[in-house]
Amino acid sequence: MSDFVYKYSLQLNDLILIVCAVIGIIFYKKYKNYNSKIFIYYLIYVALVDFIGSYPTYVQEYEILHGIRDYLRETNFSRNFWWFTTFWNIGSVLFMSYYYYMILKTKWFKKIVKYVCFIFLFSSVIYISQNLNLFFNSQLKFVNIFGALVILNCISLYFIEILNSDKILVFYKSLNSIVSITMFLWWLIITSLLFYEVYFSALDLKYLNLRSSVYLLSNLFMYLAFALALICCDPEQEI
Repeated sequence: MSDFVYKYSLQLNDLILIVCAVIGIIFYKKYKNYNSKIFIYYLIYVALVDFIGSYPTYVQEYEILHGIRDYLRETNFSRNFWWFTTFWNIGSVLFMSYYYYMILKTKWFKKIVKYVCFIFLFSSVIYISQNLNLFFNSQLKFVNIFGALVILNCISLYFIEILNSDKILVFYKSLNSIVSITMFLWWLIITSLLFYEVYFSALDLKYLNLRSSVYLLSNLFMYLAFALALICCDPEQEI
C-alpha cells in the first residue's frame, strides 16, 4: 500500500486539489457576496500552482513533451523547487494572509497582518537573492518556516478576535472557522517534516514512502475538510 501511495502520490494529490477546487467553483454562488469567496479563489490558485508545478514529471513521462524536457535539462528550471518556493511557499502565504486581512475586523490585527506580510516578502526576496543556487535546487527552510509562522500568526489573530466576541456561539457554522482550524493543524504537521529533511536520502525508500504518505494523508484531511465546509457551512454565519 505504501509503495502504491509513493508511486501515485503526485496523481492522487493533484486529484484531491482539483476536486476541492471544482467544489469551490460549484458553490461559488453561495459565497459570492461574502469575503469567504476569496478562499475559493485560493483553492483554484493552489490547484493551478500544483498542476503546473508538476511539469518535471510531465515532461519526463509523456513522449510528446520530451522536446521540452531536453530543452530544460541543462537549465535551472529542470527542477521545480523555484516554482513551489515562489508560488507556494511565498505566493500562497501572501494569498492566505490577504484572506485573513479581509475577514479580520480589528484594525490593529489587520495592521499586524499587513506588516508581517511585508517583512516576510522582503526577507524572502533578500534571502533568495543571496541563495540563488539553493532556490533552484532545494527547499528553502527559512522561507518555509517563516511562511508557516505568518499563517499561524493570521490564524491566531483570528482565533483571538472571535474569542473576544459573541460570534464564538456560531463558530462551528462558519467556513472561516473550519478553514482556520484545519489549516492550523496542517501547517503544524507539514512544517514539522522540514526538520527531518536533513536525514533525507534518495535511496531511503522507507522514508520516501513515509513522507509521501504523510503529505498525501495531510492533504486529504485538509481538502476534504475544506470541501465539506464549503458544502455545509452557512455564509450568513461567517465570523
